[in-house]
Amino acid sequence: MNKILPAALKPISDENFGYTQARHLLWRAGFGGSPEQIQTLATWGPEKAVDHLINFEKIPVEPVREDAFDSGIMKPLTDEQRRRFRLARKNQQEDVLDLFRKARQERQRTDRKQMRKIQRWWLTRMIESPRPLEEKMTLFWHGHFATSYRTIENSYHMYMQNQLYRSYALGNYGNLLYRIIRDPAMIAYLDNNDSRKGKPNENLAREIMELFSLGIGNYSEDDIKNGARALTGYTFVDDSFVFRDRDHDKGSKNILGRSGPLDGDDFVSAILETRACSRHMTRKLYAFFAADLPAGKADNDTERALHDMASTFLRSKYNIAPVLKKLFLSEHFYSPAIMNQQIKSPVQLIIGAIRSLQTPVRDLSILLDAMDLMGQSIFFPPSVKGWDGGRSWINTSTLFVRQNTLNYLLTGKKPHGYDALASAEEYDPTPLISALGQISPGAQQDPQAVADYLLRFTLGQSPTHARRTLVNFTQSNSGQISPDMITGILLLISAMPEYQLC
Repeated sequence: MNKILPAALKPISDENFGYTQARHLLWRAGFGGSPEQIQTLATWGPEKAVDHLINFEKIPVEPVREDAFDSGIMKPLTDEQRRRFRLARKNQQEDVLDLFRKARQERQRTDRKQMRKIQRWWLTRMIESPRPLEEKMTLFWHGHFATSYRTIENSYHMYMQNQLYRSYALGNYGNLLYRIIRDPAMIAYLDNNDSRKGKPNENLAREIMELFSLGIGNYSEDDIKNGARALTGYTFVDDSFVFRDRDHDKGSKNILGRSGPLDGDDFVSAILETRACSRHMTRKLYAFFAADLPAGKADNDTERALHDMASTFLRSKYNIAPVLKKLFLSEHFYSPAIMNQQIKSPVQLIIGAIRSLQTPVRDLSILLDAMDLMGQSIFFPPSVKGWDGGRSWINTSTLFVRQNTLNYLLTGKKPHGYDALASAEEYDPTPLISALGQISPGAQQDPQAVADYLLRFTLGQSPTHARRTLVNFTQSNSGQISPDMITGILLLISAMPEYQLC
């Protein structure tokens, strides 16, 4: 049966917003929610629920500190050190050069260790933050303006970039684009620090147009060449952006119809004046928060929804919050063609399991390794395109890791390849069904009621085959609903194909 999407972005009514819709909102605008959080949002209704998630600046959170990590590990050589290095190279003093090499290798080892600490820090923040949409948007920007530590080899620059994305989470996309051309991690990743008058490097200009703003077909090769000239001299020293006037091409350029001695800011301004920018960015937001889109034209109703989002984006002068608010408040967002249809990314799977099922966090390093095996290592996107997402997350290998990781979170039994001893922290799942007793006294000991309740909570639905499996399981194991029984039910649910969706 074909699923029909409601036309455009008509607001959802209070009457049509309940437990199922609140659950969907928490999964898409964050990383899932506990039964209590779902019920709270359902009681609030759509307007208050969406405002609570979007206006997260009202919620206190531990600020990100610049000095939380060491900024000096990969600092450039001092003038005196460079002088000594050049002299040693000129005089072929291999012993001195070897000391320089060993010192650099030691700094690189130390920096790799710090990168691992930063990964653990962000993973913890995503798990614990009372502002889930802030971290979800930080993840969106990380995949959109993708930059990998593997290329730049400077952990502090990755940390700085992560905070840049967080500070613009639901802010102004245009302002973020102006900051991106000044971001040390991005400049290094796309080689703009080697771009100068007479020898412009086209990487940054090309990716800004193709991936970060306009999309293929909405610019010319001449636009790229002139954009690269406009970005000459945009570099960095240590942790700060530097504009080198002597390296900048001051000649006349023509970019997307704008002419003159254009610089990097003019390049970004020309992009923001192009209507293709709002269309490209809203498609990216829609794909991340709502549903995958075909390479070409989508169905008519989806195209109308995208048009509504793009129009809102332009009217708000590229502010992200109004676009997402319009999407999250629409009937379209809660249609059967969108709910429970998105494949969870590895980050969404792990963070969502911890936040919704309220499992122990256990070992962060094991979770990071599992995410890597599943295809999503944070701070290490595979290319400037970020992660493909969607069906690319699922294959026989990743499904095996997904199930093992969920088993680890629920039971503490470590995945193959780690110490055989299980995690000592016990998991008590009984709070998950506490609300069931309030809804229907005695239902907490009814296998069918518990099965239906947990299926609705974990899957957003209660498929007949799944209900039958869970009821048979409880009846064949004494039929008593105990903590171990609930954990067993959750293990069965998390192994179902439907659990991979949200």
